[in-house]
Amino acid sequence: MPWLQLRIDSSRDKAPIAEDALLDSGSLAVTLEDNANQPIFEPQLGETPLWRETRVTGLYEADIDTKTTLKNIQESYHQQAGETLDSAVWRILEDKDWEREWMSHYHPIQCADNLWICPSWTPPPDPNAVNLLLDPGLAFGTGTHPTTFLCLQWLAEQKLDGQNVIDYGCGSGILGIAALLLGASHATGTDIDPQALLATQDNVARNGLEQSQFPAYFPNACPDQPADTVLANILAGPLVELAPTLTRRLKPGGKLCLSGVLRTQRNAIVAAYEENIIIDDIREKEEWICVTGTARS
Repeated sequence: MPWLQLRIDSSRDKAPIAEDALLDSGSLAVTLEDNANQPIFEPQLGETPLWRETRVTGLYEADIDTKTTLKNIQESYHQQAGETLDSAVWRILEDKDWEREWMSHYHPIQCADNLWICPSWTPPPDPNAVNLLLDPGLAFGTGTHPTTFLCLQWLAEQKLDGQNVIDYGCGSGILGIAALLLGASHATGTDIDPQALLATQDNVARNGLEQSQFPAYFPNACPDQPADTVLANILAGPLVELAPTLTRRLKPGGKLCLSGVLRTQRNAIVAAYEENIIIDDIREKEEWICVTGTARS
């Protein structure tokens, strides 16, 4: 059946009030999105930032009484915000097979001559290449984002045979799995998100690997053995804070790959690591960079 959307153009300060009013009126889901092309790249720890101009959208079943629902929303909003809600607009949302619609927008990604990321429902374009099977899910890392792509591109160029790899902030497990498929003998994942640990386990199985080849832990439970290669695709702030931890986890002469970093944050990352890491390369894709280096002896 079709659905109805109620769209409200709001501000950073008033968007939470509009959200509450929609939820109180029976909205099945509420979405907040940028309404003025103002990207937010990296929030502070514990912060949930909103855009200066925010669109708040509520989803409703099509048979609701729109007049009464809107009246209740306007009254609730006025009571909390102290002003009238004037921008609310109803729209019909076409009913679709949303699973198939979503699948149609996700295609194999070639990260290097010998490495592809493929959704499980699509035949690999190059059966002779290394084909990492990965479906979009609850954890970050599908290869579509520039930061993940840059890490995978770098990994495909490395000699990983027999190596021990750490995927710090593993998300979907994509980097550790790629390292294993490219020849590494063992990967260790760590993440603060329990969904990431589950996603990593699922993707390890999807790619025909044993769980023992890529165990994943919360950081405080992660074994402390040094590795030949450490991968960390997270955010610049945590990467700076984790510099002592990540460099300590590397063997002398081991390789480090850092991403999740904006071009404007390059100097902060280099300054945090250059005492213990020889910076080998800094690659760029769109506004993101990937910093790679070698642990000093």
